[in-house]
Amino acid sequence: MRIRLTVLSLLFLAANASRAAGAASPIPVKVVVVAMYEAGEDAGDTPGEYQYWVERAHLDHVLPFDAGFHHLRINDQGVLAVLTGVGTAKAAASIMALGLDPRFDLTHAYWLVAGIAGGDPADVSLGSAVWVHWVVDGDLGYEIDAREIPSGWPTGYVPLRKSTPYEQPVTPPDGQVYELNSSLADWAYGLTKNVPLPDTETMQTKRSHFEEAAAKRAPFVTEGDDLSASTFWHGKLMDDWANAWVRYYTGGKGNFVVSGMEDTGTLQSLAFLSRAGKVDLRRVLVLRTVSNYDQPPRGLTAAESLAEQKVGRYGAYLPALEAAYAVGRPVVDAIVNHWDRYRDHLPSDK
Repeated sequence: MRIRLTVLSLLFLAANASRAAGAASPIPVKVVVVAMYEAGEDAGDTPGEYQYWVERAHLDHVLPFDAGFHHLRINDQGVLAVLTGVGTAKAAASIMALGLDPRFDLTHAYWLVAGIAGGDPADVSLGSAVWVHWVVDGDLGYEIDAREIPSGWPTGYVPLRKSTPYEQPVTPPDGQVYELNSSLADWAYGLTKNVPLPDTETMQTKRSHFEEAAAKRAPFVTEGDDLSASTFWHGKLMDDWANAWVRYYTGGKGNFVVSGMEDTGTLQSLAFLSRAGKVDLRRVLVLRTVSNYDQPPRGLTAAESLAEQKVGRYGAYLPALEAAYAVGRPVVDAIVNHWDRYRDHLPSDK
Protein backbone atom coordinates (compact mmCIF):
# COMPACT_ATOMS: atom_id res chain seq x y z
CA MET A 1 0.00 0.00 0.00
CA ARG A 2 2.86 2.36 0.93
CA ILE A 3 4.60 1.65 -2.39
CA ARG A 4 1.38 2.41 -4.28
CA LEU A 5 0.93 5.74 -2.49
CA THR A 6 4.54 6.69 -3.22
CA VAL A 7 4.12 5.92 -6.92
CA LEU A 8 0.90 7.99 -7.04
CA SER A 9 2.64 10.89 -5.32
CA LEU A 10 5.50 10.82 -7.80
CA LEU A 11 3.08 10.73 -10.72
CA PHE A 12 1.19 13.72 -9.25
CA LEU A 13 4.40 15.72 -8.83
CA ALA A 14 5.56 14.85 -12.33
CA ALA A 15 2.24 15.93 -13.83
CA ASN A 16 2.37 19.25 -11.98
CA ALA A 17 5.96 19.87 -13.06
CA SER A 18 5.04 19.17 -16.68
CA ARG A 19 2.05 21.50 -16.47
CA ALA A 20 4.17 24.25 -14.89
CA ALA A 21 6.85 23.89 -17.55
CA GLY A 22 4.29 24.34 -20.30
CA ALA A 23 2.59 27.34 -18.69
CA ALA A 24 3.24 30.81 -20.03
CA SER A 25 5.56 32.96 -17.94
CA PRO A 26 4.03 36.03 -16.27
CA ILE A 27 4.24 39.22 -18.33
CA PRO A 28 6.92 41.51 -16.89
CA VAL A 29 5.32 44.95 -16.44
CA LYS A 30 7.44 48.10 -16.41
CA VAL A 31 4.80 50.74 -15.62
CA VAL A 32 1.18 50.49 -14.47
CA VAL A 33 -0.89 53.56 -15.33
CA VAL A 34 -3.85 53.82 -12.96
CA ALA A 35 -6.91 55.76 -14.16
CA MET A 36 -10.12 56.02 -12.19
CA TYR A 37 -12.84 57.46 -14.43
CA GLU A 38 -13.81 57.04 -18.08
CA ALA A 39 -16.70 58.85 -19.74
CA GLY A 40 -17.60 56.21 -22.32
CA GLU A 41 -15.57 53.96 -24.59
CA ASP A 42 -11.83 53.47 -24.27
CA ALA A 43 -11.19 55.48 -27.43
CA GLY A 44 -12.87 57.69 -29.99
CA ASP A 45 -15.43 59.60 -27.91
CA THR A 46 -15.52 62.09 -25.04
CA PRO A 47 -12.45 61.21 -22.97
CA GLY A 48 -12.03 60.38 -19.33
CA GLU A 49 -8.79 59.64 -17.52
CA TYR A 50 -8.16 56.38 -19.40
CA GLN A 51 -8.71 57.39 -23.02
CA TYR A 52 -5.67 59.54 -23.82
CA TRP A 53 -3.38 56.81 -22.49
CA VAL A 54 -5.16 54.18 -24.56
CA GLU A 55 -4.98 56.21 -27.77
CA ARG A 56 -1.60 57.90 -27.45
CA ALA A 57 0.47 55.28 -25.64
CA HIS A 58 -0.79 52.63 -28.10
CA LEU A 59 -2.29 50.39 -25.45
CA ASP A 60 -3.66 48.19 -28.19
CA HIS A 61 -3.81 44.81 -26.47
CA VAL A 62 -7.01 44.24 -24.46
CA LEU A 63 -6.87 41.77 -21.59
CA PRO A 64 -10.03 40.54 -19.82
CA PHE A 65 -10.19 41.44 -16.15
CA ASP A 66 -13.35 40.01 -14.65
CA ALA A 67 -12.07 40.42 -11.09
CA GLY A 68 -11.74 44.18 -11.59
CA PHE A 69 -13.89 47.07 -12.73
CA HIS A 70 -12.86 47.19 -16.40
CA HIS A 71 -10.69 45.28 -18.85
CA LEU A 72 -6.96 45.99 -18.91
CA ARG A 73 -4.83 47.31 -21.76
CA ILE A 74 -1.12 46.85 -22.44
CA ASN A 75 1.32 47.90 -25.15
CA ASP A 76 4.41 46.24 -26.59
CA GLN A 77 6.72 48.26 -24.31
CA GLY A 78 5.40 46.76 -21.07
CA VAL A 79 3.08 49.62 -20.07
CA LEU A 80 -0.14 48.31 -18.53
CA ALA A 81 -3.21 50.45 -17.82
CA VAL A 82 -6.01 49.75 -15.35
CA LEU A 83 -9.29 51.61 -14.93
CA THR A 84 -10.36 51.20 -11.30
CA GLY A 85 -13.79 52.81 -11.24
CA VAL A 86 -14.77 55.78 -9.06
CA GLY A 87 -14.37 55.75 -5.28
CA THR A 88 -12.01 54.15 -2.79
CA ALA A 89 -13.88 50.82 -2.66
CA LYS A 90 -13.68 50.14 -6.41
CA ALA A 91 -10.08 51.34 -6.51
CA ALA A 92 -8.99 49.10 -3.66
CA ALA A 93 -10.74 46.06 -5.12
CA SER A 94 -9.44 46.57 -8.66
CA ILE A 95 -5.83 47.19 -7.58
CA MET A 96 -5.83 44.17 -5.27
CA ALA A 97 -7.21 42.00 -8.06
CA LEU A 98 -4.51 43.23 -10.42
CA GLY A 99 -1.75 42.73 -7.88
CA LEU A 100 -2.79 39.10 -7.36
CA ASP A 101 -3.32 38.34 -11.05
CA PRO A 102 -0.89 35.52 -12.00
CA ARG A 103 -0.65 36.77 -15.59
CA PHE A 104 1.64 39.62 -14.54
CA ASP A 105 5.01 40.07 -12.87
CA LEU A 106 4.66 43.40 -11.04
CA THR A 107 7.63 43.05 -8.73
CA HIS A 108 9.65 45.71 -10.57
CA ALA A 109 6.77 47.78 -11.93
CA TYR A 110 6.37 51.49 -11.32
CA TRP A 111 2.84 52.75 -10.62
CA LEU A 112 1.55 56.06 -11.94
CA VAL A 113 -1.84 57.13 -10.62
CA ALA A 114 -2.94 59.87 -13.02
CA GLY A 115 -6.29 61.61 -12.60
CA ILE A 116 -8.12 64.89 -12.20
CA ALA A 117 -8.85 66.64 -8.92
CA GLY A 118 -10.21 69.68 -7.19
CA GLY A 119 -7.58 72.27 -6.34
CA ASP A 120 -6.97 74.69 -3.48
CA PRO A 121 -6.79 78.18 -5.05
CA ALA A 122 -4.21 79.13 -2.42
CA ASP A 123 -1.76 76.74 -4.08
CA VAL A 124 -2.74 75.97 -7.68
CA SER A 125 -4.65 77.20 -10.70
CA LEU A 126 -6.98 75.41 -13.08
CA GLY A 127 -5.17 72.93 -15.30
CA SER A 128 -2.14 72.66 -13.01
CA ALA A 129 -0.44 69.33 -12.30
CA VAL A 130 0.60 68.20 -8.82
CA TRP A 131 3.09 65.48 -7.91
CA VAL A 132 1.93 64.17 -4.54
CA HIS A 133 4.05 63.40 -1.46
CA TRP A 134 1.36 62.66 1.16
CA VAL A 135 -2.07 61.11 0.64
CA VAL A 136 -4.47 61.58 3.56
CA ASP A 137 -7.84 59.88 3.96
CA GLY A 138 -10.79 62.22 4.38
CA ASP A 139 -13.39 59.53 5.10
CA LEU A 140 -12.08 57.70 8.17
CA GLY A 141 -13.34 59.60 11.18
CA TYR A 142 -16.36 60.73 13.15
CA GLU A 143 -18.78 63.42 11.99
CA ILE A 144 -21.65 65.36 13.46
CA ASP A 145 -24.04 67.53 11.49
CA ALA A 146 -22.88 71.13 11.01
CA ARG A 147 -26.02 72.39 12.75
CA GLU A 148 -24.96 70.62 15.95
CA ILE A 149 -21.28 71.56 16.09
CA PRO A 150 -20.41 72.73 19.62
CA SER A 151 -19.46 76.35 20.07
CA GLY A 152 -15.73 76.71 19.61
CA TRP A 153 -15.28 73.69 17.34
CA PRO A 154 -13.80 74.60 13.93
CA THR A 155 -15.42 71.59 12.24
CA GLY A 156 -17.78 68.69 12.81
CA TYR A 157 -15.13 66.16 11.77
CA VAL A 158 -13.29 64.30 14.53
CA PRO A 159 -10.43 61.83 14.08
CA LEU A 160 -11.16 58.18 14.84
CA ARG A 161 -10.77 57.33 18.54
CA LYS A 162 -10.74 61.01 19.50
CA SER A 163 -13.37 63.24 21.11
CA THR A 164 -12.64 66.65 19.62
CA PRO A 165 -11.32 67.96 16.28
CA TYR A 166 -7.55 67.61 15.87
CA GLU A 167 -7.13 66.18 19.38
CA GLN A 168 -3.53 65.37 20.29
CA PRO A 169 -1.68 63.12 20.32
CA VAL A 170 -2.48 61.78 16.86
CA THR A 171 -3.58 58.15 16.98
CA PRO A 172 -1.15 55.87 15.12
CA PRO A 173 -2.54 55.75 11.57
CA ASP A 174 -4.72 52.88 10.45
CA GLY A 175 -4.99 53.77 6.77
CA GLN A 176 -5.50 57.50 7.33
CA VAL A 177 -2.20 58.63 5.81
CA TYR A 178 0.35 57.38 3.27
CA GLU A 179 3.73 58.93 2.69
CA LEU A 180 4.95 58.28 -0.85
CA ASN A 181 8.58 58.07 -1.91
CA SER A 182 9.45 61.78 -1.84
CA SER A 183 12.70 61.25 -3.71
CA LEU A 184 10.86 59.59 -6.59
CA ALA A 185 8.21 62.35 -6.61
CA ASP A 186 10.98 64.96 -6.65
CA TRP A 187 12.60 63.16 -9.58
CA ALA A 188 9.31 63.13 -11.50
CA TYR A 189 8.77 66.81 -10.75
CA GLY A 190 12.29 67.72 -11.89
CA LEU A 191 11.71 65.85 -15.13
CA THR A 192 8.40 67.55 -15.88
CA LYS A 193 8.38 70.96 -14.17
CA ASN A 194 8.76 72.80 -17.48
CA VAL A 195 6.18 70.82 -19.44
CA PRO A 196 3.81 73.33 -21.09
CA LEU A 197 0.20 72.87 -20.03
CA PRO A 198 -2.92 73.84 -22.00
CA ASP A 199 -4.78 77.03 -21.16
CA THR A 200 -8.13 78.34 -22.42
CA GLU A 201 -10.20 81.50 -22.33
CA THR A 202 -12.69 79.77 -20.07
CA MET A 203 -9.96 78.97 -17.57
CA GLN A 204 -8.64 82.52 -17.71
CA THR A 205 -12.10 83.88 -17.00
CA LYS A 206 -12.64 81.56 -14.05
CA ARG A 207 -9.20 82.39 -12.66
CA SER A 208 -10.02 86.09 -12.70
CA HIS A 209 -12.75 85.57 -10.09
CA PHE A 210 -10.28 84.43 -7.43
CA GLU A 211 -8.06 86.67 -5.31
CA GLU A 212 -5.27 84.20 -4.55
CA ALA A 213 -2.03 84.70 -6.50
CA ALA A 214 -1.65 80.97 -7.27
CA ALA A 215 -5.21 80.75 -8.55
CA LYS A 216 -4.58 83.54 -11.06
CA ARG A 217 -1.50 81.89 -12.59
CA ALA A 218 -1.48 80.06 -15.89
CA PRO A 219 -1.37 76.26 -15.37
CA PHE A 220 1.90 74.99 -13.91
CA VAL A 221 3.53 71.83 -12.54
CA THR A 222 4.17 71.67 -8.81
CA GLU A 223 4.34 69.37 -5.78
CA GLY A 224 1.85 69.09 -2.93
CA ASP A 225 -0.43 66.81 -1.00
CA ASP A 226 -3.70 65.04 -1.62
CA LEU A 227 -6.82 64.53 0.48
CA SER A 228 -8.59 61.40 -0.71
CA ALA A 229 -12.30 61.03 0.06
CA SER A 230 -15.21 59.35 -1.67
CA THR A 231 -17.41 62.27 -0.62
CA PHE A 232 -17.22 65.12 -3.15
CA TRP A 233 -17.00 68.10 -0.79
CA HIS A 234 -16.95 71.77 -1.76
CA GLY A 235 -16.62 75.18 -0.14
CA LYS A 236 -14.19 77.54 1.61
CA LEU A 237 -14.90 76.09 5.06
CA MET A 238 -14.39 72.56 3.75
CA ASP A 239 -11.10 73.71 2.22
CA ASP A 240 -10.07 75.03 5.65
CA TRP A 241 -10.90 71.60 7.11
CA ALA A 242 -8.92 69.81 4.38
CA ASN A 243 -5.82 71.92 5.06
CA ALA A 244 -6.07 71.34 8.82
CA TRP A 245 -6.81 67.59 8.40
CA VAL A 246 -3.74 67.09 6.21
CA ARG A 247 -1.53 69.04 8.62
CA TYR A 248 -2.90 66.99 11.52
CA TYR A 249 -2.21 63.58 10.02
CA THR A 250 1.21 64.50 8.57
CA GLY A 251 2.49 66.13 11.73
CA GLY A 252 2.57 69.52 10.04
CA LYS A 253 4.70 68.26 7.14
CA GLY A 254 1.95 68.12 4.51
CA ASN A 255 0.19 70.90 2.62
CA PHE A 256 -3.21 70.16 1.14
CA VAL A 257 -3.27 71.12 -2.55
CA VAL A 258 -5.60 68.68 -4.36
CA SER A 259 -8.66 66.59 -3.54
CA GLY A 260 -9.03 63.18 -5.15
CA MET A 261 -11.38 60.30 -4.46
CA GLU A 262 -9.66 56.95 -4.91
CA ASP A 263 -6.03 57.28 -3.84
CA THR A 264 -6.22 55.89 -0.30
CA GLY A 265 -8.03 52.83 -1.64
CA THR A 266 -5.32 52.32 -4.25
CA LEU A 267 -2.54 52.83 -1.72
CA GLN A 268 -4.09 50.53 0.87
CA SER A 269 -4.09 47.67 -1.64
CA LEU A 270 -0.58 48.49 -2.83
CA ALA A 271 0.62 48.55 0.79
CA PHE A 272 -0.78 45.07 1.39
CA LEU A 273 0.63 43.81 -1.92
CA SER A 274 4.02 45.27 -1.09
CA ARG A 275 3.98 43.47 2.25
CA ALA A 276 3.29 40.25 0.34
CA GLY A 277 6.22 40.88 -2.02
CA LYS A 278 3.99 41.38 -5.06
CA VAL A 279 4.82 45.06 -5.70
CA ASP A 280 7.33 47.66 -4.57
CA LEU A 281 5.62 50.50 -2.70
CA ARG A 282 8.67 52.73 -3.22
CA ARG A 283 7.80 52.84 -6.93
CA VAL A 284 4.39 54.50 -6.60
CA LEU A 285 3.68 57.98 -8.01
CA VAL A 286 0.46 59.98 -7.72
CA LEU A 287 -0.20 62.79 -10.20
CA ARG A 288 -3.38 64.85 -9.85
CA THR A 289 -4.35 67.64 -12.24
CA VAL A 290 -6.77 70.44 -11.38
CA SER A 291 -10.08 70.33 -13.24
CA ASN A 292 -11.91 72.67 -10.82
CA TYR A 293 -11.38 74.75 -7.72
CA ASP A 294 -12.55 73.22 -4.45
CA GLN A 295 -14.53 76.32 -3.45
CA PRO A 296 -16.66 79.01 -5.06
CA PRO A 297 -15.39 82.19 -6.69
CA ARG A 298 -16.48 85.52 -5.28
CA GLY A 299 -20.15 86.18 -5.86
CA LEU A 300 -21.32 82.56 -5.54
CA THR A 301 -22.33 80.54 -2.51
CA ALA A 302 -20.88 77.10 -1.94
CA ALA A 303 -24.23 75.55 -2.91
CA GLU A 304 -24.45 77.57 -6.13
CA SER A 305 -20.88 76.66 -7.02
CA LEU A 306 -21.40 72.98 -6.22
CA ALA A 307 -24.37 72.89 -8.61
CA GLU A 308 -21.92 73.67 -11.43
CA GLN A 309 -19.49 70.90 -10.45
CA LYS A 310 -20.54 68.12 -12.78
CA VAL A 311 -18.07 65.77 -14.45
CA GLY A 312 -17.41 67.06 -17.94
CA ARG A 313 -18.55 70.57 -16.97
CA TYR A 314 -15.58 71.46 -14.79
CA GLY A 315 -13.87 74.68 -15.87
CA ALA A 316 -10.74 72.76 -16.88
CA TYR A 317 -12.01 69.22 -17.49
CA LEU A 318 -10.37 68.54 -20.87
CA PRO A 319 -7.25 70.64 -20.13
CA ALA A 320 -6.77 68.71 -16.88
CA LEU A 321 -6.99 65.41 -18.77
CA GLU A 322 -4.44 66.75 -21.26
CA ALA A 323 -2.19 67.84 -18.40
CA ALA A 324 -2.32 64.41 -16.76
CA TYR A 325 -1.10 62.81 -19.96
CA ALA A 326 1.38 65.55 -20.90
CA VAL A 327 3.07 65.44 -17.48
CA GLY A 328 2.75 61.71 -16.87
CA ARG A 329 3.99 60.51 -20.26
CA PRO A 330 7.61 61.80 -19.95
CA VAL A 331 7.94 59.89 -16.68
CA VAL A 332 6.62 56.69 -18.25
CA ASP A 333 8.92 57.13 -21.25
CA ALA A 334 11.97 57.73 -19.07
CA ILE A 335 11.33 54.52 -17.12
CA VAL A 336 10.72 52.43 -20.24
CA ASN A 337 13.64 53.88 -22.20
CA HIS A 338 16.07 53.33 -19.33
CA TRP A 339 14.68 50.03 -18.15
CA ASP A 340 18.14 48.44 -18.08
CA ARG A 341 18.91 50.82 -15.20
CA TYR A 342 15.52 51.48 -13.61
CA ARG A 343 14.43 47.86 -13.38
CA ASP A 344 16.67 47.31 -10.36
CA HIS A 345 17.50 50.85 -9.30
CA LEU A 346 15.08 53.71 -8.75
CA PRO A 347 15.70 56.86 -10.79
CA SER A 348 16.02 58.76 -7.52
CA ASP A 349 18.73 56.46 -6.16
CA LYS A 350 22.09 58.14 -5.63
